[in-house]
Amino acid sequence: MRFAYRFSGLLGTVYRRGNLSFTRDGNSLLSPVGNRISLFDLKNNKCETLPLATRLNIVCVGLSPDGSLAILVDEEGAALLVSLIGKCVIHQFYFHKPVHSVSFSPDGKKFVVTKDNLAYLYHAPGKKREFNAFVLDKTYYGPYDETTCIDWTDDSKCFAVGSKDMSTWVFGAERWANLIYYSLGGHKDVIVACFFEENSLDLYTISQDAALCVWQCDTELDGLKPMPPKKAAKEKEAAEDDEELLEEPKGEEIHGKADPSEEETRNKVKYSRVAKYFFNKEGDFNNLTAAAYHKKTHLLVTGFASGVFHLHELPDFNLIHSLSISDQRIASISINCTGDWIAFGCSGLGQLLVWEWQSESYVLKQQGHFNSMVSLAYSPDGQYIVTGGEDGKVKVWNTSSSFCFVTFTEHNSGVTAVTFTSTGYVVLSASLDGTVRAFDLHRYRNFRTFTSPRPSQFSCLAVDSSGEIVAAGSQDSFEIFIWSMQSGRLLDVLAGHEGPISSLSFNPMKCVLASASWDKTVKLWDMLDSWRTKETFIINSDVLVVAFRPDGKELAVAALNGQITFWDHDNAVQTGSIEGRHDLQMGRKELDKITAKQAAKGKSFTTLCYSADGQSILAGGLSKFVCIYNVKEQILMKKFEISCNHSLDAMEEYLDRRKMTEFGSMALIDEGGGGDEGVAIPLPGVKRGDMSYRHFKPEIRVTCVRFCPTGRSWAATTTEGLLLYSLDSGLIFDPFELDIDVTPSNIRKTLSQKEYTMAIVMAFKLNEKKLIQEVIEAVPSSEVDVVCSSLPDLYVEKLLEFLASAFETSCHLEFYLIWAHKLLMLHGQKLKTRSVKLLPVIQFLQKSIQRHFEDVSKLCEWNIYNIKYALAISQQRGMKRAAEETPGDEEELDSDSDYLMQEAHKDNLSS
Repeated sequence: MRFAYRFSGLLGTVYRRGNLSFTRDGNSLLSPVGNRISLFDLKNNKCETLPLATRLNIVCVGLSPDGSLAILVDEEGAALLVSLIGKCVIHQFYFHKPVHSVSFSPDGKKFVVTKDNLAYLYHAPGKKREFNAFVLDKTYYGPYDETTCIDWTDDSKCFAVGSKDMSTWVFGAERWANLIYYSLGGHKDVIVACFFEENSLDLYTISQDAALCVWQCDTELDGLKPMPPKKAAKEKEAAEDDEELLEEPKGEEIHGKADPSEEETRNKVKYSRVAKYFFNKEGDFNNLTAAAYHKKTHLLVTGFASGVFHLHELPDFNLIHSLSISDQRIASISINCTGDWIAFGCSGLGQLLVWEWQSESYVLKQQGHFNSMVSLAYSPDGQYIVTGGEDGKVKVWNTSSSFCFVTFTEHNSGVTAVTFTSTGYVVLSASLDGTVRAFDLHRYRNFRTFTSPRPSQFSCLAVDSSGEIVAAGSQDSFEIFIWSMQSGRLLDVLAGHEGPISSLSFNPMKCVLASASWDKTVKLWDMLDSWRTKETFIINSDVLVVAFRPDGKELAVAALNGQITFWDHDNAVQTGSIEGRHDLQMGRKELDKITAKQAAKGKSFTTLCYSADGQSILAGGLSKFVCIYNVKEQILMKKFEISCNHSLDAMEEYLDRRKMTEFGSMALIDEGGGGDEGVAIPLPGVKRGDMSYRHFKPEIRVTCVRFCPTGRSWAATTTEGLLLYSLDSGLIFDPFELDIDVTPSNIRKTLSQKEYTMAIVMAFKLNEKKLIQEVIEAVPSSEVDVVCSSLPDLYVEKLLEFLASAFETSCHLEFYLIWAHKLLMLHGQKLKTRSVKLLPVIQFLQKSIQRHFEDVSKLCEWNIYNIKYALAISQQRGMKRAAEETPGDEEELDSDSDYLMQEAHKDNLSS
C-alpha cells in the first residue's frame, strides 16, 4: 500500500452520555460519543470526530472559556487535557476516583473538579510550557454525600457545588474574610443544578423532585473582603505542615460545617430564601434530570425523565415554552453564548437535538441506531453510506458532513442487509420481518415491497449490476428468492441448499449469482440459463460470507474455520487461501471460563470486502481488529484496532486478577443502589425503580466492512458505531521514479522557463502535494490544452487523481474543471482500455464534481429567486408611479427589467 489509512470519522452515533458543551462562538457543539468526542459545526452543517480517545467512556467534559482547551474525564477518573486547536492530547492525569463534574472559571485561570464529596480547585494550564499541567491549589470539604454540579460567579471569586445530600455549598476561590463557605438547604431531593445570577452572589438551586429555590445574598461581589495577610499566612503554613506528613500534596484544605457557630457567622455573608417554586404542579412530569441557565437572558431550561423540557424566565418563574422531544430521559442540556440555541442529549436513544426556542425550530436533529448496526453499503459515487440496524431502521448518511439526512422506519424487525443499486438513487434493505423494501432517495419513500409466498426471515441481499434483479436469501426455508425491480413480481425461487443462506453476491461483469450457506457449499446460479446451478464449490466448513472481486474474475469465501479461500469460478479451481484465525486476536470476555487463545480457535471472519482495485481484501469479525490482506501474496498487510474503549467487553486478552474473588468475578455484581444507572431497589409499595434493569457491557465486534468505490476510504459497522478510515497522503513521503536532479528548486526553475509539461512530470516524481498544486496552478489556462496533449500516459492517471482531491479543497473550480475536461477529451480512448483499473479514480473525480455541482446549482437557484423578487418589487413601485410617468418611461422600465433577467441567466449559465 502506498498510503496509510487513518481514522477519519465516527458516524451512526451522535451522543452516548456526559455533558454537552457549546464552543466560545456558540456555533459549534462538543458531544461525548463513547470514548471519543465529536465536534458539530452547526453553521456549516458538518461533524468532525477528534482523532483521540480515552480508555473508557467519557462522563464529563470541561471546556476552557477561550475554547482552546478541553478536559475529558472517563468513568474511572482518567483525564486527558486536549487542545481543540491542534486536536491532540497535551497532558494525561489520573484523579484515582470517578469524577462527577469539571468546570473552568470564567477568567480561565482555575478549574474545579468534584469527586466523592470533595471539590478540588486546580490551577488551569497556561499558555506557557509547564512541568505539570494539573497543579492542585485547594481542597474543599463540606458535603456529606457525592457532589453533582458546579457553577462559578462571573468574576471567578466564588463557586457553588451541589450535592446528593440535598445541600448546596458556596465556597470562595480565594480566602475571603467574610466568605469561606456557606451551606444552603431547603430541598427534599438530590441537587441537580445550581446557578449564580449575573454579576451577583444570588443563587438558584434545583433539585430532582422538580423544586427551585431562589436564594438572595446580603452582599454584592464587590463586598467580598480579602483575608488579612497575617491570618492567611498562618493558615497557609499550617496547610504546608500537613502536606509534609502526607504522601501526596493536597493543597490548602478548607473544611465546611453544615451548622457553624454564631462567632463563625458574625460579619459574614448571609443567604436568605426568597422563593420556592415547583415545576410539576399538575403531576404530569417525573424526575427532573438536567438543567441549564443563561445569565444574560435569565432563561432557565429544565429537562425531565419523561423527555419533556420547560423554558422559564427567572426570577419570576414565568413559563415561556414546554415541549416533549423524546420518550427517554434528557441527560444533558447546554445553552450557547447568545442564548438562542439549546442543545439536548438523550442517552437512552442516543439523540442529539439543538432547538432554537425563539423560532421554535430544530437547528440539528440527529439520532443513531438504537441497537447495534448490522450492515452498510456505499453509494456508487461514494457520497453516501446506508446503514441498517437491529432497531429496524435504515439510515442514509452523507460522508462529507457526517450527518444522517433520511431515516426509513417501515421495517417491523431487525434489518439484516442493505445495498444501493447501480444508479445510486435506490436503497434496498432485507429484514427479519419477511420483507425486502426498496426506497427512493428522490422522494424519500418506500416504493416497492418484495415478499415471499410463505413468511421467511431474510438474512442476506444482493442486486445485480443493472439494478433490475433483486435476490434475497432465507435463513429458515433455505431458499433464495428472485424478484423483478420493475414489476415487483417474484420471478423464481432457487432451492438446493440444505442450510440457512448466509450470503449472496452478484458478479459485477456477468449475470451470475453466488450463494453461500451453512451446508458447507457455495453455489453459482446462471441468470441467463433459467437460474440453473452453474457450479457448486465444496468448502471444509460452514460458509459465512462470499464476495466477488470488482472485475468479476475471482471469488472470495470466508468459512467458520477462519479460512479465507479464493476461487477462479470460471474454471472451478481454488487459487489460494489465507489462514486468518490467529489474526483475529480475540479478547476474553469478563465471564468467559476459557482463555482468549482457546476461544479464538472457534472464531472466524464474518464480513469480507475487496478493495476498489481488487488487490487487497478487508476482513472483520467478532474482534476489535480489522485485517487487510494482499490477495496475490496472501499475507497480512495491516491490522486496524478499531477501538481502545475498555467499557466494551472482550477488549483485553487476559482478565484482571484483582476483579476475581473466591465467589467469582466482580463483573457479576451490579454496583450502585439506585439513581440513574444503578439498580433502583424501592421500598415496599413504592413503584419507582425497575428491578429488571441491569448493567451490561456490549461486546466489541465488527458486523460489516465496505471499501468506498473511489478507493480513498473504507467503513466498518461496529459496536462503537460506523467508523470511517481514509487515506492519509500528507504524512508519507512517497516519491515515484525519483531522480537525483528532481528537486523543488529545479522544478521551480523549469517552471520559470515555461516548460510546463516537464515541470508537472518532475513534480509528480517528487510527489509532494503542495508542490504539484503550485506547478499546476502556475500553468496559464490558455496552455492547458497543449500541456494535456503532450503529457505521458503514465502521468494522466496521476493528474486525474490529483484533480479529484484538489476539487475538495481548492477554490479554483473553473480552472480545475478545464484541466479535467481537456484530459478526458484528449486521453478518453486510451483511458477506456484501462477502465477497470481507473474506475476508482474516475468515481472519485465524479464524486468531487457532483458535490460542487449541487452546491453551485443551489446558489444559482437562490440568486434567480432573489433577482425575480427584486424585479417584482421594482415593477410594483413602477406601477404606483405609472400615473405620473409617460408611456415611454414604462417601456424603458420593462426593457431594463428584461435586460437584468437576461444578464442574471447568462451569469448562472456560466457558473
